[in-house]
Amino acid sequence: MRITRLITLLLFMSVIQLNGADRLTGKWFTTRSEVIAGHGMAATSQPLATQTALDILKAGGSAVDATIAANALLGLVEPTGNGMGGDLFAIVWDAETQKLYGLNASGRSPQSLTLDYFKQNDYKKIPAYGPLPVSVPGCVDGWFELHEKFGQLPMSQILEPAIGYAEEGFPVSEVISYYWSRQAPMLQKYPGFAEIFMPGGRAPQKGEIFKNQALARTLQILADKGRDAFYKGSIANTIDAYMKENGGFLSYEDLAAHQSEWVEPVSTNYRGYEVWELPPNGQGIAALQILNILEGFDIKAMGFGSTEYIHHFVEAKKLAFEDRAHFYADPDFADIPVQQLISKAYAKERRALLDPNRAARSYPTGQPALEDGDTIYLTVADSAGNMVSLIQSNYRGLGSGMCPEGLGFCLQDRGELFTLQEGQPNTYAPGKRPFHTIIPAFITKDGQPWISFGVMGGSMQPQGHAQIVVNLIDFGMNLQDAGDAPRIRHSGSSQPTGSAMTDGGRVYVENGFSGESIRGLIKRGHRVGKTVGGFGGYQAIMYDAEQSVYYGASESRKDGQAAGY
Repeated sequence: MRITRLITLLLFMSVIQLNGADRLTGKWFTTRSEVIAGHGMAATSQPLATQTALDILKAGGSAVDATIAANALLGLVEPTGNGMGGDLFAIVWDAETQKLYGLNASGRSPQSLTLDYFKQNDYKKIPAYGPLPVSVPGCVDGWFELHEKFGQLPMSQILEPAIGYAEEGFPVSEVISYYWSRQAPMLQKYPGFAEIFMPGGRAPQKGEIFKNQALARTLQILADKGRDAFYKGSIANTIDAYMKENGGFLSYEDLAAHQSEWVEPVSTNYRGYEVWELPPNGQGIAALQILNILEGFDIKAMGFGSTEYIHHFVEAKKLAFEDRAHFYADPDFADIPVQQLISKAYAKERRALLDPNRAARSYPTGQPALEDGDTIYLTVADSAGNMVSLIQSNYRGLGSGMCPEGLGFCLQDRGELFTLQEGQPNTYAPGKRPFHTIIPAFITKDGQPWISFGVMGGSMQPQGHAQIVVNLIDFGMNLQDAGDAPRIRHSGSSQPTGSAMTDGGRVYVENGFSGESIRGLIKRGHRVGKTVGGFGGYQAIMYDAEQSVYYGASESRKDGQAAGY
């Protein structure tokens, strides 16, 4: 009997090894099915936000209305990744015009803060926290820009769910509680932080009810008085007074001058699919550069998780990030050769530098011909065929720690990403948008929408975008598998803050890659490390035009949920 059981077990294990899966949900790594629905879909990093988005859709709201409602609620339930004190970027597929629209809702540096100030006070880099890295929050203006162009319901109705949860409270979810507990002790010394985010003297634990009455009042002001209340009204005055009192530079005038910018998304064709990103000051085109380099290799034949695939991916990333460090910045202050950087001809030049058998310690910056930081990501689709890909962030988790009295949110610390080295595209200057890490993405096929997706997490984002595309197109994973598959993260390459890679950096791999593949990387000269977290958070919606249905996916690294109706 024991021998029979042993033989059965061995046969079963051999089937698992041959087929790569022992479950019905996908062939690869996922433990759950994709969500499929015909009328609408939402995928966010917190289930309450997903349900709020669906409620707005069912009430007759557009995908943009539902996106704003979910984002407003995420500022409450996931303050470790976003909030009204941060910036926003979005890509919108508009079914009526059959076109993609891009919104850059990032804020600028204070006009009264100069590079000389940092020099005179002997700063080598901009601090991570406190008043100096604070830039204008662009999120709220982004909401109202999106709403004016694509909204259907009144903003008062859109913001109502977030106001209700802020007043009544909500139970804090597990991953968010973990990051909250890690960040709060570092930030409690900054004025106003502990009063909002450390009730009872500590961060709320998993399952504990958290209320934010101040945030409810701020949202109600926006619902009643609109966008200008934030940038030219009582909220702007509160921020101005708080910054003056606490050694900051962000002023009423900076807020009043703020304006978002509608931009044209840019794309590259990867094996017949158009992958879309927003141009700088974000890092989205790095994903396109990585994909252009990888397209010259037979990635499918290498196999997911193989030494060959990981090596080629990491080297492509290094090449793209050299350009990221030297070219990406606010286009109002620098000539950025975007079309050249994402061209196939330029990718061919850069690809020739890649040694298939050895890791590079450094790469030269490219010479394209010039022409005259945690985050939340969410995506929503509605019954009319509109789809929104939106990302929003404070930069470092809860932000700068600077929380203006009575407003219920922290101001972002995105200005940390400026460099203080003179003569660089991303050198600090007054009224300038810093280099940005947060990037939404979109994929079309034959001119029609296919997938709206994003991956959160600093410099991991373009790496994550490229890996998702490769998982879907080269390895044939479904939408859920593509996100649950273990990821690769390379760190240590050149940064927009002025530092350069000289030692090849380090490759971090999640659990799920074989020891054989890791040993192969080491033999090729890679330094391989292990880490908990730092591999991003993925949400996605796919449109099946043949059946007129949506597929949704939300990965297990976050507290998120995909749901539809």
